[in-house]
Amino acid sequence: MLDAAMTDSPQAPAADAGDGDHALALAAAGGDTDAFEALYRRHSARVHGVVLRLAGWQRARAEDLVQEAFLRAWQALPGWRGEAAFGTWLHRLAVNVALMDLRARRVRPALEGDDDDALDALAAPEPSGHAAALAIDLERAVATLPPRARAVLVLHDIEGWTHGEIGAALDMATGSSKSQLHRARGLLRARLA
Repeated sequence: MLDAAMTDSPQAPAADAGDGDHALALAAAGGDTDAFEALYRRHSARVHGVVLRLAGWQRARAEDLVQEAFLRAWQALPGWRGEAAFGTWLHRLAVNVALMDLRARRVRPALEGDDDDALDALAAPEPSGHAAALAIDLERAVATLPPRARAVLVLHDIEGWTHGEIGAALDMATGSSKSQLHRARGLLRARLA
């Protein structure tokens, strides 16, 4: 999967030298730790967000996976060809790290018990507003989905991946990706009703 992270899909946008990432990535590939630190600051929030969702909102696990992703990025950066934007390459690598972890675990999220217990185990929504509470309820419900259904939902509906890309990343048929998405959406509707 790491190899897939280092070779961007043909649909990936070309590197944009104007965003500053390209020059920083080239410098980091040459061993410049300050340039890599700047790239970390620019991209760590987005990487953390997707990894946290894929990890089922298990914060400690997500933090470990983010560190693993950046470590692998540092190691693989000399092989980055610059054909796609650095952010695209890094994001794909981080998702692959999280998916490899998901495959290695092949178990339900750390939250055990029935769905109500799992939802109660997550942080309760703050009374700061209806929209914020709704977003937290959705996050809590997504976190309780079975891992593969959660991964398909996050990658398709949040990250914008195609079913073909998801199938390749998760070693499943395109039809299985579609059925997992349908299952995830159905479970979410039931949990949010």
